[in-house]
Amino acid sequence: MVAVGEQAPDFSVLDQNGNETRLSGFPGKRIILSFHPLAWTSICSRQMRALETNREAFDALDAVALGISVDSVPCKRAWGESLGIKKTRLLADFWPHGGVAQMYSVFDSAKGYSRRANIVIDEFRHIIFAREYQATTVPDMQDVLDVLQAQEKNRRAEEQVPQI
Repeated sequence: MVAVGEQAPDFSVLDQNGNETRLSGFPGKRIILSFHPLAWTSICSRQMRALETNREAFDALDAVALGISVDSVPCKRAWGESLGIKKTRLLADFWPHGGVAQMYSVFDSAKGYSRRANIVIDEFRHIIFAREYQATTVPDMQDVLDVLQAQEKNRRAEEQVPQI
C-alpha cells in the first residue's frame, strides 16, 4: 500500500455518469479515495453510503470523496441509483482492470479486485492518510474526518503566525 508522505499518482477514469475524473482535476481540494472490492455487496454499499452521508462534512473541509472499484460504468450507475447516491462520484476502475488500485498498491491480483482502503490526499497531492480494512469491515469515516480536521486546524494555525 502507498505510504503517508508519498506523492499520489495521477489517474483518469470514468465516474458512474461516464464523466472523466482525474485526481489532478481537483486543484486546491483534498481527495478521499475510498477503495471497495465490488458493487452490489452489503459492506461496499454501506461504505459508499457513508461517503454520501458525510458529504457536507467533507465539503466543509475542502475535501472530495471518490468511491472506486473495478466495476464498469453501467454497473456503477445502476448501483449508485439503487443506493440513492446523488452527489458522490463512484469511479469505474474497469480498464485497464484495477489500474488505479494497482497504482495505489491495493489491488488483489488473486481475486481481481481492490482491497478495502481509504487514502486521503492533501491539496498538494501528498498522501496524508492510508489505511486498509478487513474485507468484512465498513471503514470508519471518523478516521478520515479526524485527519482532515487536524490538517485544517494546522493550516489555520499557520495562517495566524505573524510574518517577520
